[in-house]
Amino acid sequence: MMAKATVRLKFSSEERLETIFKALEPEVRKSTTLRSRESLEKEDGFLVLRVEANDTVALRAALNAYLRWINSIIDALGVMEKHQDSLQVC
Repeated sequence: MMAKATVRLKFSSEERLETIFKALEPEVRKSTTLRSRESLEKEDGFLVLRVEANDTVALRAALNAYLRWINSIIDALGVMEKHQDSLQVC
């Protein structure tokens, strides 16, 4: 049984969308499993993640991985923005 899901996420800025898209591109290009296939696109200011999997277990695993990665990137960007004034460029 094939399982499919599409997740559309809106971000606070185009810059944040682009950063997250670029961070995830390598993961989408080279899948680590044969049980699922992912695609990532930018559509009208949304990040669109599409996942197709052989079964619901693989679908859930892939979705959880990508959503955790996205959340981690957002957290890291938040920390960087919070401490931007204290960062020095050498």
